[in-house]
Amino acid sequence: MEIALMDNLWVMISTVLVFFMLAGFILLEAGSTRMKNAGHIAGKTIFTAGLGALVFWAVGYGFIYGEGNAFIGLSNFFYGDMSYSGEGLSPAVDFMFQMMFALVSLTIAFGGFAERAKLSAYVIFAILFSALIYPVVAHWIWGGGWLGEDGSQDFAGSTVVHLTGAMAALAATIILKPRIGKFNKEGSSNEIAGHNQVYTALGVLILWVGWFGFNAGSTFGVADAFFGFVALNTQLAAGAGAIAAMFIAWAITGKADVPTTLNGALAGLVAITASCGFVEPWAAVVIGLVGGLMVFFSVKIFDKARIDDPIFALSVHGTVGIWGTLSNGLFAVPELSTDIEWGQAGLFYGGGFTQLGVQLLSVVASGIYAFVVAFIILKVMDKVMGGIRVTEEEEIIGLDLSEHGSYGYPENIPAPNNKQGA
Repeated sequence: MEIALMDNLWVMISTVLVFFMLAGFILLEAGSTRMKNAGHIAGKTIFTAGLGALVFWAVGYGFIYGEGNAFIGLSNFFYGDMSYSGEGLSPAVDFMFQMMFALVSLTIAFGGFAERAKLSAYVIFAILFSALIYPVVAHWIWGGGWLGEDGSQDFAGSTVVHLTGAMAALAATIILKPRIGKFNKEGSSNEIAGHNQVYTALGVLILWVGWFGFNAGSTFGVADAFFGFVALNTQLAAGAGAIAAMFIAWAITGKADVPTTLNGALAGLVAITASCGFVEPWAAVVIGLVGGLMVFFSVKIFDKARIDDPIFALSVHGTVGIWGTLSNGLFAVPELSTDIEWGQAGLFYGGGFTQLGVQLLSVVASGIYAFVVAFIILKVMDKVMGGIRVTEEEEIIGLDLSEHGSYGYPENIPAPNNKQGA
């Protein structure tokens, strides 16, 4: 009974840590964009988190974990299981933990909307993403679906959470098109710098702390203290990602670019998320290091392709999410991975190419599904709503004023002329 209570307490603490990651995303996104949109970014994150939670309660959890088929669950809608036998996790605690992952994936998806989407687009897409995109991929891998049955390894969500959100963000960036002034007619790009690197750094640090709930909480228990091993792998990968990104930027550009370093830390965290419970610490360092290098080059490639990604969601969560998932097929050790639920050992541990193939299938199937469905949804929304992007005038003014009628930094608005001197 004591162990069960400790398990529930640990998972509930992890739930709070993961939910607090949204605070990290607010600072990260606000700091990475211009101050005229800061209030909008903060406000839409809170609003869509509330909306996403309600949709997850109504249908999302049921589509993931309800009894159904290999494609989707079909029960447990409007979740309200009050039962608890005193053993294992309380259903309510487990439900809350799973909900936080859905909200994080939704927040990642909205990175592709930054600085140019109407608030109404966020509202509608939050509902549809939380009902039709994230739950399907989560069911395939975590909820008893066909990829999970095939042995797909995704300990805490490099594919389920990060790649799914990133592919939806990619669809949004394509449909919304680049921000005004981002690219020149001849194809070159202009840097649109974020307004506050301190906000961005603090956001990354909050996300880093929250990731211990994200990864270590996914052990769902404390009995064998395995959560400590998972936390160790998480920390090592994040550190390796930050260092690798900083030094590659320094070596190539001559400057130790701060945003690149921050993206490197996040890349290390995303990369290790799939394998944090399956690999040895030395492999966690390698996985994080490669993730940090990849994010630097990925940002350059998307920029060359004229894809405007203000929050770097496509590189941090998409490109590196793919690497994190595939890395299991290379580094998964037999004693942590070879059972009916978690697939086989990786290539470097005698498992051959079997697990690598399963991981590749997981990436391709999940990524294509998330992108195609998100693209269709957003395209239909764009036609029906007369556009999901704000007008040119509204974009220049900033979404704080045009969408909300107030400004995140009101002291920077010039005072109107007042002839009475009041």
